[in-house]
Amino acid sequence: MQDQPAAAASSPDRLRLAVIGAGLGSAPHFQSLADLAGEADLAWVYGRSAGRLAGVHVPAPARKTTRLEDILDDASVQAVLVLTPPNTHLDIVQRAACAGKHVLVEKPLEIDLDRATRLVQACETAGVTLAVMLQHRLREAAVGLQTLFDAGELGRLVSASASVRWWRAQSYYDEPGRGTLARDGGGVLITQAIHTLDLLLSLTGLPERVTALVATSPVHRMEGEDTAAALLHYSGGAIGVVQATTAAYPGFPERIELNGTLGTATLESGELQVRFANGKHLALGARQGSGGGADPMAFNHAAHRTVLQDFIRAVQAGRTPAVSGRSALGVQQVIESIMESSRTGCAISLPTASQPGCRRR
Repeated sequence: MQDQPAAAASSPDRLRLAVIGAGLGSAPHFQSLADLAGEADLAWVYGRSAGRLAGVHVPAPARKTTRLEDILDDASVQAVLVLTPPNTHLDIVQRAACAGKHVLVEKPLEIDLDRATRLVQACETAGVTLAVMLQHRLREAAVGLQTLFDAGELGRLVSASASVRWWRAQSYYDEPGRGTLARDGGGVLITQAIHTLDLLLSLTGLPERVTALVATSPVHRMEGEDTAAALLHYSGGAIGVVQATTAAYPGFPERIELNGTLGTATLESGELQVRFANGKHLALGARQGSGGGADPMAFNHAAHRTVLQDFIRAVQAGRTPAVSGRSALGVQQVIESIMESSRTGCAISLPTASQPGCRRR
């Protein structure tokens, strides 16, 4: 299925791009593209079937297609947004990179670290820009916390925690492929908690080793895990705690805490509170929805827009995007280490976590 061709109306000042995938998660991307009409032109929207595309509004002169080749063969398309299921990312991104298209891919990069690494390498080999939609990093409060932390305002890190206590009804996992290893790569860690865990790691860096347990609770019938708990052991002596679940009714705001020698920072659902040991207090950002309850799309698209805008400008300037593909490998490595630790009962040392077996400490 392909709409009738329309004349390209691209401007040299705007990036001409295509959207690959028109499922549930595409809505904030389309909203962001509408906001950024002055910086990007939408040329194509790809869906795997005409039925999938039927309900998608595409502004003129963009076209709909069920043939990926229409996008890859269009030399005027400079970049693609890959919004398809995780297990399809590697093939699509490899083909896009070979066609010279820059890529913004929805999280996660892929279903496991090996495939994610190959995806990143494909873009690096082809010399195209790769960004990942891990938008929590670019929320106002998160950027403010990163600045404080990098400047040493909190002192030396003592401990950290990340809590994602969300809710998904069984009907969510009854959808074909949801929470499976083959399509999604797992459950709560790689699909929901990845945002908060990625933000934590962008602040603290990767741990030295990980000890963890994961389980599927009686709340859900699914292949992947819906509950996880992990200890992160940092080389400097700090300890991190991670809790993640989609079995906490009715769903609660995600939360990150950083405890330093000079103060404590709490980031909860887009709102930052910092209390310094000298008595000072700092507040930044505002509370916002995150899709932690029954409606997974109950959140503002502003952070999506920020990541997309940064990607557009990174491509045009020839610089690395703020949320680069290589920087997103860290969270997949930690997720894989959590799963491996639970399977083996071992403390998994990084960066050897992706190798067979484990090292005991």
